[in-house]
Amino acid sequence: MKKVLVAVDDTKASESVVSVFDNLVRPPEEVILLHVERLEGRSLMIDMLGEAELSTLKESLQGTEYKEELDRKAERILNHYKKKFEHGGLICVKTMVREGIPSEEIARVAEEENVELVIVGCSGKQGLNRLITGCVSKDVERSSRVPVIVAKSNEEEAPCGLREAAIIP
Repeated sequence: MKKVLVAVDDTKASESVVSVFDNLVRPPEEVILLHVERLEGRSLMIDMLGEAELSTLKESLQGTEYKEELDRKAERILNHYKKKFEHGGLICVKTMVREGIPSEEIARVAEEENVELVIVGCSGKQGLNRLITGCVSKDVERSSRVPVIVAKSNEEEAPCGLREAAIIP
């Protein structure tokens, strides 16, 4: 295997992707760590936007405190996981930040980077919470053209204090 895409965020589910990765039979030549910034927090609104509206939203947020905080958070998350993967002996770990709908961006990066496997975490949300906020891992499984491994975690607490108070624009 040459390339693996690992999608991470600030949840305990992302912490479980490290153990799944460690259990792979043969490590890949390259790992791409991807974090997708949800531009409006946890609102349902972004899932209803078309490409033009999403592009306008991205442009309007450039240079704002909100966007700068999202970028700092993304950097903290990616650095946390990059250290874990490098500590495991991987030499080639590439990090990427994208903006938008997480499942769509994960699928887009997987295709653009020609990866052979995608690993995502599953938060274990159920009931109304899952209905309202959706399930990124399920959406990635449905849309991916390559195999997807879903790492599950029973805990909802964020690893290493990564989760912070909600960022309100």
